[in-house]
Amino acid sequence: MGKPVASMTGFARFETDIQGRLVAWELRSVNGKGLDAKIRLNSGYEALEPDIRRMMSGHLVRGNLQISLQLQKSIGESTPAVNMAVLMDYAAVCDSLVANGHAALPTADGLLALRGVIDQPVDMVVQPDKPLLDEMLLAFASGLDRLISARQAEGREIAQVLMRRLDEMESLVVAAEADDARRPAVIQARLKAQVEALLGTGIGLDEGRLAQEAALLATRADVQEELDRLRAHIAAARTMLAEGGAVGRRLDFLSQEFNRESNTLCAKSNATSLTAIGLQLKVVVDQFREQVQNIE
Repeated sequence: MGKPVASMTGFARFETDIQGRLVAWELRSVNGKGLDAKIRLNSGYEALEPDIRRMMSGHLVRGNLQISLQLQKSIGESTPAVNMAVLMDYAAVCDSLVANGHAALPTADGLLALRGVIDQPVDMVVQPDKPLLDEMLLAFASGLDRLISARQAEGREIAQVLMRRLDEMESLVVAAEADDARRPAVIQARLKAQVEALLGTGIGLDEGRLAQEAALLATRADVQEELDRLRAHIAAARTMLAEGGAVGRRLDFLSQEFNRESNTLCAKSNATSLTAIGLQLKVVVDQFREQVQNIE
């Protein structure tokens, strides 16, 4: 077994204490044709972005990512304080307005919401030094590891689904190969019945000419080449899933080949039983391709 098959969707959050501050990295990933990331960093921490992109591209191949850094106040830092001097000034103005009938009595939450009444604590330093940035990157690496694990866990589930779809395709290929409608004798008997229905059973038929026409129909309706290619594609898909890694694009190409062969099988079919197998194959192929869109 090679590298794990990974999904392109996942979520991870990593929280830690850095220099007395609570730091949280959030990473979200969804499907994408390539690898792209939108990174939201607090003011002063823009220097982290080049290293974040380098680390990300070193571990991921495809997916659209949203990465955000969240900083909270120091652990144990004082809560927001009430500026009593400003509050009393507001209260005095309110008392005057109320006494003159120009306003109703103010509420406590209304007063506290006024500008300057609450002194907010100072947030994380705006210009972090290199040791702090290095610790931030270590925390991001832990968050990235969690995202990779989440994508791989979902990838394992998708790989199992894809294997089941491949088993279904192979069963349908076996059924198509065993279908009696493909046998020349059956084709000839069906052709004879159709001709008799058109001309009347009392008219003699040239058995030699009938055999020639049946052989021609059998040649035109022969789907063995399509079935052989389907078997080869199924084997290739199983090998890719076993090898793992970033196989999404190659599996998507195989999905197109599966679809092409199933379409041809339906087009060349000379019997309702074979057409039914081809249509069911198309359904399974669509289910396979839908899941492949999630693979890295």
